[in-house]
Amino acid sequence: MPSLLFKNLCKTLLACLLCWQIATPPSTALIQSKYYSYRQPSFDGTGKVYMGREIAQVMGHQGAGWLERPDRATEEQPQNMVAALELKSTDVVADIGAGTGYISQLLAQQVPEGKVLAVDVQPEMIELLKQRISKNKIANIQPQLGTEQSPELPVASIDMAIMVDAYHEFGYPQEMMTGIVSALKPGGRIVLTEYRGEDPKVFIKPHHKTTQKQIEREMKAVGLKLLKNESVLPQQHLLFFGKS
Repeated sequence: MPSLLFKNLCKTLLACLLCWQIATPPSTALIQSKYYSYRQPSFDGTGKVYMGREIAQVMGHQGAGWLERPDRATEEQPQNMVAALELKSTDVVADIGAGTGYISQLLAQQVPEGKVLAVDVQPEMIELLKQRISKNKIANIQPQLGTEQSPELPVASIDMAIMVDAYHEFGYPQEMMTGIVSALKPGGRIVLTEYRGEDPKVFIKPHHKTTQKQIEREMKAVGLKLLKNESVLPQQHLLFFGKS
């Protein structure tokens, strides 16, 4: 339908405006990195390349409203995602790239005897998280300021780490994922939700979509194997990984 196409195009343009490019000229140390290479940035990329994939620009705290948009529940159906996680009430879950805590709050409802570690690298997002926790009187969400290279989580401290539309923006995916894997308890799982790069009908900027093949390749590089792909979301992959 033309009206639906126009709506989706408008949303894509809005996302473009909200994206906050944080790419900086690489230092000598970064140029010598065995993990990354550099090229002229694409319109929605940083110019930093990992395993053949150009890392996307980061949506900064200025785009927090996009995370809270009223039609997100119907477009992305996050309630189906959370249900598919099959969390135990005592689980400790790390929401990596938690942003405003939209997903963290849904997760917290599923682990009343556990907790959600809401990790973000932007202090401004951490403040928005704290406001949500205070306003809604949520006792089991713990904001955690991470860095670009580490989630700052203790070894063997979490049952699950989940990244919702966040992984493609990691500036240091190798280092960050290594830290997340280290934080898993025995039998712990890592879950990635990413817009489907294989589907041209998903109206998201190209570098903010990822194929399952590419995700599997990158997860294998940090010692993870695919456990399952839950096809319960209209636009996104829901991929479960465990240690190889």
